[in-house]
Amino acid sequence: MAALNLNALTENASRLGMRLQETLSEHTRDLGIRGAGSAYLDNTEEKVKNIAKQLDSNSDREKLDAMKRLIALISKGRDVSQFFAQVVKNVASHNLEIRKLVYIYLLRYAEQEPDLALLSINTFQKDLSDPNPLIRAMALRVLSGIKVLMISSIVMLAIKKCAADISPYVRKAAALAIPKLYHLDSTHQPELIKVISTLLKDQSPLSLGSVAVAFEAVCPTRLDLLHLHYRRLCRTLIDVDEWGQVDLMNLLIRYARVMLPRPLASTAVAGSSTVEVDSDLKLLLTSAEPLFQSHNPAVVLAVARVFYYLGLPSDLPKIVPPLLRLLHVSPEIERVVLRNLVLTSNELSDVLAKSYTRFLVRADDPQQVKKDKLRLLRSVITVDNYPSLLREFIFYADDADDELVADSIQAIGYVARVVPESTAQCLSALMSFIQSKHDVIVTNAVLVLKSLVQIRLQQQQNAIAYGGLPSHSFSPLEIISRLARRLDEIRHPKARACVLWLVGQYAASPEAAPEMNGASHVGPDGITPWAPDVLRKAAKSFGEETATVKLQIITLAAKLLVLSPADRTIGLLNRYVFSLARYDLNYDVRDRGRMLGALLAGVNANLYGEGDDPQEDVGGVILRREQVRMVLFEGKSVVGEDKAPHEDDHGRFGSMAAVTGRWAGSDNYLPDWLEEGTESSLRDTEADIPQVPVYASQASATRSIASSSRASPVVLSPSPSGSFTKQEATKAAYMDLDRFYEDAEDNEESEESESEESEDEEEDSGSGSGEAESTGEEESDDANEDDGEDGGEHGHHVQGTTG
Repeated sequence: MAALNLNALTENASRLGMRLQETLSEHTRDLGIRGAGSAYLDNTEEKVKNIAKQLDSNSDREKLDAMKRLIALISKGRDVSQFFAQVVKNVASHNLEIRKLVYIYLLRYAEQEPDLALLSINTFQKDLSDPNPLIRAMALRVLSGIKVLMISSIVMLAIKKCAADISPYVRKAAALAIPKLYHLDSTHQPELIKVISTLLKDQSPLSLGSVAVAFEAVCPTRLDLLHLHYRRLCRTLIDVDEWGQVDLMNLLIRYARVMLPRPLASTAVAGSSTVEVDSDLKLLLTSAEPLFQSHNPAVVLAVARVFYYLGLPSDLPKIVPPLLRLLHVSPEIERVVLRNLVLTSNELSDVLAKSYTRFLVRADDPQQVKKDKLRLLRSVITVDNYPSLLREFIFYADDADDELVADSIQAIGYVARVVPESTAQCLSALMSFIQSKHDVIVTNAVLVLKSLVQIRLQQQQNAIAYGGLPSHSFSPLEIISRLARRLDEIRHPKARACVLWLVGQYAASPEAAPEMNGASHVGPDGITPWAPDVLRKAAKSFGEETATVKLQIITLAAKLLVLSPADRTIGLLNRYVFSLARYDLNYDVRDRGRMLGALLAGVNANLYGEGDDPQEDVGGVILRREQVRMVLFEGKSVVGEDKAPHEDDHGRFGSMAAVTGRWAGSDNYLPDWLEEGTESSLRDTEADIPQVPVYASQASATRSIASSSRASPVVLSPSPSGSFTKQEATKAAYMDLDRFYEDAEDNEESEESESEESEDEEEDSGSGSGEAESTGEEESDDANEDDGEDGGEHGHHVQGTTG
């Protein structure tokens, strides 16, 4: 006996030592101390060969050491499938730590060794009946994780058994095993749907999140199964685990979009519009709103998704403060939150403008974060904050990131469009960018100036039509002239093409219009003085330009020729440019030259010179100069309003598609709202049926009953006709306050008189005790009848006072 106790103590001591060693290594991991666990990663060939002997050993310490080495080798990518047979032998070990590691190993290699994995099926089935719920759940996890098709029926039986388990943890494991079995063998779908229907009735919030995952995996379109459970799921939402709340809210969003009516605006009597919200939809919003305070960012984002797609426009600003709170949690979460805020920037620009300082770009921000912040800053520009934001955009133009530089310069142009008061400051900044030595800055500045010039000229034309002319620090033609003089310094093809287009489009001098309008001339036949010089420089470098620039050079030459067909210099430049374009290697350039040459046949018939072969006569109508000018100039200066890039939203808010730009398998594509949802009665349950109210007497009635008869309480019963006639009459009388007090005084007097009569009767009964028994019996019968009548009257009196 002593030897047995000594062995038990020794084994307990060894287990305690191992547990202390594991705890110490776990706590010293963050301190950088090399614990015992890290030693398993350094496995020499001798230690690997010794693993098989350790697994066959009788010592739990040896087996645990061997299993840890195997898991360490698996984490390093080593193939240790040769130890599968030895590992399977330990699947029924009494040591819980060894069994956990064995389960992990089996999950990894059961698919490669299906025959050997089947040897452990009986052990897992026995563990499903283990008294410990942790063992039962673990056995189901491993059993469902073995991807062997022939055991799908066994797994189905195990799921059914665990779905009816008394432990909610085991039922949660059963819910998580349903998607695994469905992906392994989809023929069990009808049975799995029945199990899901059973698990939806679970009153424990622990398993509801896992049931939502199983529902989305097996039967995502069977939303009718949620009718009877919808309201209970909404009320239980706050008690579900964090990640279960995310899955459950996504499921409830889809249910609401399909089964509940869309909130519709209705006009009230006073003319103000109100929105009718379904009570079940309001229940979901009310139940989800407290979760804005959750510490889990995924839960906060899921609640924001509920309000974004189901809430009213007045509820939409509620999602901004919780999302702003998440910006400082981690860089990864900041990236996700910013992308979702970009999707809402159009609807919530006024709310986000109050917190624009939270979106200022930092130097250490990732590239995509900078881009998203700049989009948000661009969307919150107002008359009040534009000076601060304009300074920020000018500062960002000096950043090392070329994309940020381009976006910031585009944002400066956007400020000039949205806030007309800032035009002078924006033009000054853009003109200073042209003098920069960086091609990216100059190119984007030219592109923005081009659009601003077009808008400004259009505004001038509108002002002239109304009898006035706005005054600006920079005139549009002055900007074009500065760009034309710096054409040699602009090297980017797209920027050079923009300058050439501006010169050609606005080459006609406004001080002296063309001769067809009957005015005087400035420059060659009404052309601005700097336009022919730009054409000369462009023609000189025609062979070195890209195809985009060549197309604009040909167009510029054609426009100047239409404006001044009699000028000899412009005619020679046109002949040179069109001759080069005729034999260019790029077919787009050749086609453009051929098209414009045919168009100008009515302006200059000798475009290619007398020595060259004449163009082929392709027939058709020859346009006059006025018609050619209309073709080349009209309809080219209209500029649409530049807005922030439109984000196409199909349920992307709060999903991975908002970050990646592509739909993932886990994302739920939200359906459109139904104009009329399903009947609300489908969601009625016994818990929703209102209970019959219990009528209770007031304190005064209680005191009167207690004083009169404590042993036999008065029961208020209706009349045979089913109505309290005297009570209703008393209620009607008590509508007058004076009559109420008069009745109260009369009742007090009647009670005093009744008490005096009862005392007199008691005295009479005491004095007449010597009378005959028959006479006493008759008197007692009469007294009982009188008491019954008095009790009835007293009952009616109690009803009246209660009313």
